[in-house]
Amino acid sequence: MRDAYIVQAVRTPGCRRGKGAFAQTRPEDLLVTALQGLMERAKVDKKVVEDVMVGCAFPEAEQGLNVGRIAALMAGFPIDTCGATVNRFCSSGLEAIAIQAMRIQAGWADVAIGGGLESMSIVPMGGNMPRPHPYWAKQKPDVYISMGITAENVANRYKITRQQQDEFGYHSQMKAAEAQKNKMFDEIVPTKAVKYVPQPDGTLKKEEFIQDFDDGVRPDTTLEGLAKLKPAFAAFGSVTAGNSSQTTDGAAAALIMSEEACRKYGVKPLVKIVAYTVAGVEPDEMGVGPAYAIPKLLKMTGKDMKDIGLFEINEAFASQAIYCAQQLGIADPKEWTVDSKTRRINVNGGAIALGHPLGCTGAKLAAQLVNMMVKKGVKYGVESMCIGGGMGAAALFELVEKW
Repeated sequence: MRDAYIVQAVRTPGCRRGKGAFAQTRPEDLLVTALQGLMERAKVDKKVVEDVMVGCAFPEAEQGLNVGRIAALMAGFPIDTCGATVNRFCSSGLEAIAIQAMRIQAGWADVAIGGGLESMSIVPMGGNMPRPHPYWAKQKPDVYISMGITAENVANRYKITRQQQDEFGYHSQMKAAEAQKNKMFDEIVPTKAVKYVPQPDGTLKKEEFIQDFDDGVRPDTTLEGLAKLKPAFAAFGSVTAGNSSQTTDGAAAALIMSEEACRKYGVKPLVKIVAYTVAGVEPDEMGVGPAYAIPKLLKMTGKDMKDIGLFEINEAFASQAIYCAQQLGIADPKEWTVDSKTRRINVNGGAIALGHPLGCTGAKLAAQLVNMMVKKGVKYGVESMCIGGGMGAAALFELVEKW
């Protein structure tokens, strides 16, 4: 079996649903920017890309109709570059990367793109017309329950306190603020955004501007302020807006090649995609997914937790991220706090600060992880997330040191 390499990975900024810079920007335009920025940075001709596969958690309305194919054509790829859309909820973007990697490993392709997209401003959580199966919903209602309730279930069942969750949320914000200050997010492609401004005559004026930073980071966050927030999902719960992921708009993409293609086109790859796996868990505590997916991944690849230099574990909620860290043996504060120089988990902050644009997140975290593996010279990095419906996903990347 051949090896598959990421030669470049980028993302747009992540911007707050409804209130952020991309609230009125069409999702296809976000994805087009990511695709064009990807190819410009890779310095590879678009005509060599065989397929563009895009993850999207709610592929409907503006981000429906096979947005993978539509955006590829909008971005200037030739007609014979194909496109597809894939959905595994929160790991959709990583799923797209993994599928393209497997196609390359199997010899079915040489150059492909895996990416992710979600506009949570334009397409609401759950979609525009959710219609659960009436009979199945009686047998297994947990498949359809709020993700916030699953986070409360994890907190209650595994004794994750409100204080622990708020501390985790605080450090996510502080790490992200520090990273922005130090200009660590090299993977971001400056992205054109639009807004429609009401005019005195009742018309709307379209204004365009460039957004080049994640606009949900709150550097003024305090533990005292977080403690004052009311529970968001249960009257006497512990899960709040301050210790949950931000709902966000964004897009991301990764260019993947075989070794033969890298040499043919004179490209030095950044990382090798070693393995990807998924694990099933109970839907009513879906947040525990990484605690099962990561050990499965490590067993597949013969690696140990101590071998992994960086982790990107999606912070859907602090309760589940903390529980997973505990189960994986990496819950010590030195692994994740802003004042630890040896931290390995979400070193530049996670989704609590940077946002969780659902179908985009898997590709977004890949871009962040690859960027930091290159910066720090880290040999192995793991990306993982929980998935709505009761799953976890995890992928292992290996730094290309010699070429």
